[in-house]
Amino acid sequence: MDVLTKTWALLIGLTAATAALAGVSGRLAVILVLALAFLKARLILGRFLHLGAAPGWLAAFTLPIGIWFLVTGVGYALLVR
Repeated sequence: MDVLTKTWALLIGLTAATAALAGVSGRLAVILVLALAFLKARLILGRFLHLGAAPGWLAAFTLPIGIWFLVTGVGYALLVR
C-alpha cells in the first residue's frame, strides 16, 4: 500500500472515531474531537500536501492550527461548567 492510501485509511479511521464521539457530551468529548481534528489536519498537511518534505513548512502550518485548537478547547472548558 502506498503512503497516500495509508493516509486515506488513517483519515477514515479518525473520522469514524470522531463520529463515535457524537453521542458523548462534556469536556472530555470536546477535547477528544479537537485532538482528532488536529491529527487529521496534520496528516493532510504532511502527507497529502507533502509539507513534510519542505523544511519548516509543516511546522509553520501546524503550530497555528495547534494553538487555535488549544485556545478553542481551553475556552470551551472554562466557559462550560
